Amino acid sequence: MNQVLEELSKIGIVPVVVINDVKDAKPLAEALMKGGLPCAEVTFRTEAAEESIKIISENFPEMLVGAGTVLTTEQVDRAVAAGAKFIVSPGLNPTVVEYCVKKGIPVAPGTATPSEMEQAMSFGLDVVKFFPAENNGGLSMIKAVAAPYVGLKFMPTGGINAQNVREYLKYDRILCCGGSWMVKGDLIKAGDFAKIEELTREAAAIVKEVRG
Repeated sequence: MNQVLEELSKIGIVPVVVINDVKDAKPLAEALMKGGLPCAEVTFRTEAAEESIKIISENFPEMLVGAGTVLTTEQVDRAVAAGAKFIVSPGLNPTVVEYCVKKGIPVAPGTATPSEMEQAMSFGLDVVKFFPAENNGGLSMIKAVAAPYVGLKFMPTGGINAQNVREYLKYDRILCCGGSWMVKGDLIKAGDFAKIEELTREAAAIVKEVRG
């Protein structure tokens, strides 16, 4: 498995962040670092995303920052140039996946069906995002589809929170979980980075409790 993906596995929970104002990037990253989750998936659907990734990667080089909601190869190039170390997409776009694989960029495309998982495997991937997780049957669905795909690991995202993340993390085929409950938009907008750090610390404690 790719080294970046191995690091994500150790961290356990990937905060999925929507940044609307670049001024929030640095204090937000600092709160995540202090809270014990040194990573972030910055969604590429805001105008501030690219610059935010750059700010985080420059100020916190030890932090594992990636780009989410990546839909085009042009966005892949921009995200990586800004400092993104991995790419996540909501669905499986063969053009984007093939582009990332050829360039050696870790990518976790979104999948919800066995056919999409097989398509991801055909590109040589051994990790896929499962999205939206809870809407698609959650952990029971992952366990059902994981059986025939022995080498595949999952990054479930969507509907995961402090209440249900333990069960996901307990399953050995879960690489890590994506979640936004510790980085909610209203907290970022209010500049309540102390609360974000507190929620992040609680999330990191759950990972430690479950995975040691």
